[in-house]
Amino acid sequence: MSLPLRGRTAVVTGGATGIGLGIARRLLTDGARVLVGALHAEELERAYGELRGYSTGADLAGHVGDLSRPGAGESLLRAAVDAFGGLDILVNNAGGGVIRPTLEHTEQTLQATIDNNLWTVLRCTLAVLPHMVARGYGRVVNIGAESVRNGLVDHAVYNAAKGGVHAMTTGLAREFAAAGITVNVVAPSYVRTPELDAGLRAGSLPDRLVYVVDRAVELIPMSRPGTVDDVAAAVAYLAREDSGFVTGQVISVNGGSSMG
Repeated sequence: MSLPLRGRTAVVTGGATGIGLGIARRLLTDGARVLVGALHAEELERAYGELRGYSTGADLAGHVGDLSRPGAGESLLRAAVDAFGGLDILVNNAGGGVIRPTLEHTEQTLQATIDNNLWTVLRCTLAVLPHMVARGYGRVVNIGAESVRNGLVDHAVYNAAKGGVHAMTTGLAREFAAAGITVNVVAPSYVRTPELDAGLRAGSLPDRLVYVVDRAVELIPMSRPGTVDDVAAAVAYLAREDSGFVTGQVISVNGGSSMG
């Protein structure tokens, strides 16, 4: 069995639910030791329950905290070093915005969207870069958004945050290439996570969100949403040693909703 990430250590922020949980599962399957970053302890415990079937026990750890706050990135790095002795791969997946028509945003929802999607990436990346530079190796994979390119309805503020992630990626990739560090974005289109699927099946989602989901699928030539595994596969490739000549790129996992 091929284990391309054997001996490597990864941190997956927002790794206890949705896309992040799928990424953590895939990296474990590929042989990595994985620390799952979660916002709440209850989420982390549920994630452990799902991931133990893919883990030896010694290759799985967790950390709870709000990664948008000052010092949180450093705490995350310390947790990885304490658990596994170092860090090779950072997957900046933590995020989540308030998706609503632009003029319905409030100061609170604007701040939450930027905090969750831009500050988390910035703080965690700045915390781990010195560690990676000292080791002469690193893989940073940021989860961006296809909506930055296709202008999905009600996503303008979310796109402001995710677009910042896309832009930051190219600058960091150029600056740290000589240090053996690659920095890339995986940009999914609409992904039907288990949580979203449950809401759709139960009919518990707001009508406006269902409308946005329907518009997202209409933009995809493959006529289906993405899956968590679709996104995790792209992340797993960029996390590998043999992806080392790929940096500063936005890898769209989008079913063709934008091309070129």
